[in-house]
Amino acid sequence: MKFIVSSTYLLKQLQVLGGVINNSNTLPILDNFLFELKASTLTVSASDLETTMLSVLEVESDSEGQVAIPAKLLLETLKTFPEQPLTFVVESNNTIEISSNHGKYALAYASAEEFPKTIALDQPSQTVIPSEILATAINKTIFAAGNDDLRPVMSGVFFQFSTEALTFVATDAHKLVKYSRTDVQASETAEFIMPKKPLNLLKGILASSDENVTIEYNESNAKFSFDNSVLICRLIDGKYPNYEAVIPKENPNQLTIGRTPFLNSVRRVSIFSNKTTHQIRLKIAGAELNISAEDVDYSNKAEERLTCDYQGDDMQIGFNSRFLTEMLSNINADDVQLEMSLPNRAGILTPVDGLDEGEHVTMLVMPVMLNS
Repeated sequence: MKFIVSSTYLLKQLQVLGGVINNSNTLPILDNFLFELKASTLTVSASDLETTMLSVLEVESDSEGQVAIPAKLLLETLKTFPEQPLTFVVESNNTIEISSNHGKYALAYASAEEFPKTIALDQPSQTVIPSEILATAINKTIFAAGNDDLRPVMSGVFFQFSTEALTFVATDAHKLVKYSRTDVQASETAEFIMPKKPLNLLKGILASSDENVTIEYNESNAKFSFDNSVLICRLIDGKYPNYEAVIPKENPNQLTIGRTPFLNSVRRVSIFSNKTTHQIRLKIAGAELNISAEDVDYSNKAEERLTCDYQGDDMQIGFNSRFLTEMLSNINADDVQLEMSLPNRAGILTPVDGLDEGEHVTMLVMPVMLNS
């Protein structure tokens, strides 16, 4: 088995695949990339058993074969090369030899037979999404997903496909984000929960792609195919909570304000908040929003006033400043609207502008009880 490939081209593909590999694997074979060569087509795979990703590369070769090469060693070696062709040759003494312009490097390889087989999906349903829309949907929701191992369904992003729209939801019970697109539809209704790790991998790659992504899915697995890459992952098993039930429908108190001044003010004031609760207080009366925080233990406090457009009764409501900051940072709009009903009911944050046709974002943040 022998092939020639550009060093930077190979490195770029392998760095993406390297994101799949865990720092500590139960199976030693998972510390390797699987190289499968058929004439001038080289398929490289990486897996952690839950997620498998493969890239197809064009190389110069007329041979075939397969080997598992240590990922860390190969990546560290490739990072040091300037752009040049590298020749890979599998030797009879269980090593693969890499030849560059300046030298030769031998790596011990493992048998490809030990590498886990890629899962084939039985009778999957299929939906095609432009990569830019999928990348945006992941970006807008993934930060709100939970990290609680006891509630695995909330540690992923809920994909809800219908013939009217595609909806993506994430929540950790303190905050919730619902992102939907009515300009893209699926051919049939489906829903599944995607784990965070494969979504983070996709987010990184799709940002630079302008192709369509084909998503195939069944009860237990999903497969994303685009450009020369395929990602297959196991879905989170379980039923997603009824998120529509927690979104308050009647919100008579509506605050509209510039996103950037509001975000900056929340960031500044929160420095003076209690370090465990991160609580800030919003007091709204007329066209004035008063943002304050206090850390009684250290006698620290801060207060700022902003002008806003407000319709509703005067009210005071408390929020965790970290959640509010995260949400405001993930909205691309000049102005935002915060809708509220009562100080103990969730507030709804939506962008006023900056949305594409058919794009809808709803963010929900739970209040914290104010100590009066």
